[in-house]
Amino acid sequence: MKHFKSYLFTLLCVGMVVTSQSQTKEYDLCIYGGTSAGVVAAYTASKAGKSVILVDPGQMLGGLSSGGLGQTDIGNKYVVRGLALDFYRKIGKHYGGFEQWIFEPKVAEGLFKQYMENCEAEMHHGQLLLDVEKNGTDIKLVRFQSVDGLEKPVMVVKAKVYMDCTYEGDLFAAAGVSYHIGREANNVYGETINGVQLMKGHQFPDGVDPYVERGNAASGLLWGIRDGELQPDGTGDKKVQAYNFRIALTNVPENRVPITQPDNYDPSRYELLRRQKEIQPWKALTDVFIWSLMPNGKTDINNRNGFSTDMIGANWDYPEADYKRRQEIIKAHEDYTKGLLYFVGNDLSVPEFIRKQMKEWGYPKDEYVDNGHWSPQLYIREARRMVGELVMTQHHCQGREIVDDEVGWAAYTMDSHNCDRLVVNGMVKNEGNVEVGGFPPFPIAYRSIVPKREEVTNLLVPVCLSASHIAFGSIRMEPVFMVLGQSAAVAACLAIDGRIPVQQVDVNSIKAELAANPKADGRQPDMIISSTDKNAVHFTGTWKESNRKGYGPTYVEANSDVGVSTARFVASDLKPGSYHVYTYFPKTSESASQFPYMLASGEQVSEKILNLSEIEIKGQTSSTWVSLGELHVKAEGNETFVELSTKGADGSVAANAVLFVPVDDQTTK
Repeated sequence: MKHFKSYLFTLLCVGMVVTSQSQTKEYDLCIYGGTSAGVVAAYTASKAGKSVILVDPGQMLGGLSSGGLGQTDIGNKYVVRGLALDFYRKIGKHYGGFEQWIFEPKVAEGLFKQYMENCEAEMHHGQLLLDVEKNGTDIKLVRFQSVDGLEKPVMVVKAKVYMDCTYEGDLFAAAGVSYHIGREANNVYGETINGVQLMKGHQFPDGVDPYVERGNAASGLLWGIRDGELQPDGTGDKKVQAYNFRIALTNVPENRVPITQPDNYDPSRYELLRRQKEIQPWKALTDVFIWSLMPNGKTDINNRNGFSTDMIGANWDYPEADYKRRQEIIKAHEDYTKGLLYFVGNDLSVPEFIRKQMKEWGYPKDEYVDNGHWSPQLYIREARRMVGELVMTQHHCQGREIVDDEVGWAAYTMDSHNCDRLVVNGMVKNEGNVEVGGFPPFPIAYRSIVPKREEVTNLLVPVCLSASHIAFGSIRMEPVFMVLGQSAAVAACLAIDGRIPVQQVDVNSIKAELAANPKADGRQPDMIISSTDKNAVHFTGTWKESNRKGYGPTYVEANSDVGVSTARFVASDLKPGSYHVYTYFPKTSESASQFPYMLASGEQVSEKILNLSEIEIKGQTSSTWVSLGELHVKAEGNETFVELSTKGADGSVAANAVLFVPVDDQTTK
């Protein structure tokens, strides 16, 4: 469970470096990792007046959010707050809407660059963590070395507080923080779906022969199958869930680069796919790929079924590998994935109609222009996970344990991709896939983003946070990382101002700052009123509670067939100004296609009909904000409210939440 190595990338030897000229820089906050969380943290702390440096070994800002994962894993939009929500509103503005959760990689990267340009934080690309120097439990300095070579000067950074926003946990490992890699046994935390799990999701059908010569074990195993025995369910190990690339392709001819035979192409690597399709014949590309469409004729392609884009078992040594070895693993994944695309488009074992479909797609000319139109960001779903002041577990996900020091919320299914591929009863099987949901949003503890106080006292870890493998599977979503990055930045500022260890930061002070300044830069906060707020929402008629996928854990709904019911959301403290007003629409088969509502502020009262029949909900959600129009508040104390009614409705009306957003929200930097 514990690892106290002073972690160094073995490619770079300290003894060789100390003779080089070094450059020392001093800051309030040093962030390692230009992921979405790293950018949000840098912006937040800089806007709070702190000197900030953001260091990353790569050249692209935003991690997976700009690296191809444009089909945002949400779970429930309730958990997306602050600058994370601001990011998705900026995406929406780019595409001419309000909030949008599907987007092109270049758009996301452009917005992350915009955040950095609009604050005073320094950005240093191409800098690899070399080593960490501590004094007791304090990190005193961190050394970075250019990935381009040892001849360049070492960059020495001294900071009051440090933050690890990498997907790998390199900084906290170098600082001597406890961590875990792989899957804990179920009995470690009293869980039921950790460790080895042989389930049916993303699985081969029965009957796929694993041997080079069918039926002959002596002929050896096909490529991609491990020679080993299946352990009992719940057994712990060091295996890491599979990585892949979230693939951006396009079918727009003028923007399309053909998919050609890649480096190191070997069609025998895809023999398992041939055998799978003998049992499950090809019907469409979506047999093998989750083929999500993005704007402007692009895709976000993910893994599906038994054999797909996940390179199962090829990443087990990635978490603790040095820089050179990691680059080899990344290149192997690239070769495998490009080879799969080429195989499907060209191999004669694939039906002609599938090959024809595949050849309609190619790499986008306008994406990743400095990297051959291929994402430089491998999907590091999981690497190291800190063992901090508190470990989030399955019990927190499912509500059996609830923390009271929350600095973010999670809402996604407990999700693990497959970790292993081996022979079971003479057939090839994948092992490790888990997809267990059905629980409401749950809070994430501040104690899970700080190390044990006896280890390091000036470090925060909002990405590789303290969680069991299966709990991390629910938490590990990009919007949540952004939320935790912002919370960590606020905590860092409080620790700096109070000259206290991060473990002693008052969580209520973090919450207060996030509530008062959620967008980090002084913009006016939104006002949101939930149907669960008994002081602000007044009901008439008959409303019944629902826990379907609305905004937050629960909401209420009513139907006109039992008489007229109304729900009045009163915004008593709304400041003078103009607001865009929205209601949350959790779409169900019983939802009304239209219903009446009222907007009122002082003497300004308007009654309208909300038409829901043409509302299109995209992405991984069945609900969305729907515009009710614009409202002008002339003076404080005006009676301002939104009233929803079932009068004349032809189905169920949801009273979930009402949102007031200042009209200049996305026009002010």
